[in-house]
Amino acid sequence: MHILIFFLFSVCFWAVLLHCFQKDRSRYRNCYLLFLALLSMIPFILSLFGDNMGSAVFAVFITVSVALFIVPFFLIHNGIIMLRREGKHLSHLLSLALGAAILVGEAATVFLVVKYSTAFTPDRSFYRSGWFVAGSLISVTVIYGSMTFLIFMIYTLFLQIIPRKNDFDYVIIHGAGLLHGDQLSKLLRDRLDKAITVYRRDPTPPRIIPSGGKGADETVPEAEAMKQYLIGQGIPESDILPESASKTTLENLRFSKQILDGLEGRKYTALVTSNYHVYRALRYCRKIGLNCTGIGSRVAFYYWPSAMIREFIAIHAEKKHAVLFAAGWLLCIAALLCILFA
Repeated sequence: MHILIFFLFSVCFWAVLLHCFQKDRSRYRNCYLLFLALLSMIPFILSLFGDNMGSAVFAVFITVSVALFIVPFFLIHNGIIMLRREGKHLSHLLSLALGAAILVGEAATVFLVVKYSTAFTPDRSFYRSGWFVAGSLISVTVIYGSMTFLIFMIYTLFLQIIPRKNDFDYVIIHGAGLLHGDQLSKLLRDRLDKAITVYRRDPTPPRIIPSGGKGADETVPEAEAMKQYLIGQGIPESDILPESASKTTLENLRFSKQILDGLEGRKYTALVTSNYHVYRALRYCRKIGLNCTGIGSRVAFYYWPSAMIREFIAIHAEKKHAVLFAAGWLLCIAALLCILFA
């Protein structure tokens, strides 16, 4: 009976998620709905173990604990690799900085848990000291930030694995900067190769819109360089509609939409960009009324953590989400203070 109740409980969460996801994949609430849907599966899965549920819970606890311990060291190692391969730049420090912050937060959490035990600290006055309050604030802040990032990351990955149709009329390729003024970067080639794959798998090949203008340090527009690459890979020039006026991500999409608006017929559209960038690009699409399916191209694994952190920061830099993020953090702090000074 319990198994059935847990199963129906989980189904309800997944039904709500799929309904909201079907309406709009770019809504931020979907991140939390997916996380809740995944959490709702835990009681059902554990109930399947029957009398061995205690052992299963213990195994999960050990696995999660080990994973949490490894994460900061992985991020720090990844940050060092990022600096070696991509050069010294502020954005390349993100993985390293996050790893260090999580390590400090975990250390503070372990310290507080140990000190909270009366076996170690019979003197309860310690819990009113500045050290305990400061350590608690660091711990709560890191845990809250890490969980928020985890929720965001899981949804971004979810967008990559869900099934999608292959029948498109147009494929927009999101541009990226050129190297040495006129050469495609690996990041941009990967996007182009993904778009070519989509083109060739489509039973009725779509028209391709490479999008990107000419930067200050570029000798040709990105769209023109992308067009020449596509032609070199066997894509007919008649199937290529370059958009070469845009300078930003939002302009890439807005100006590509202007091209689509001037065309007749069905307009099932795919947007190809790097996998870490799909979610934010879809949010921009919603703002300008461009209905499309996001498709992500792969990036080097070492590059992905820092890129994901940048996306997370960019999303939460938006006024509404910055306010919600700060409000959630303040609620956590308020709850902590109530516990400390109750």
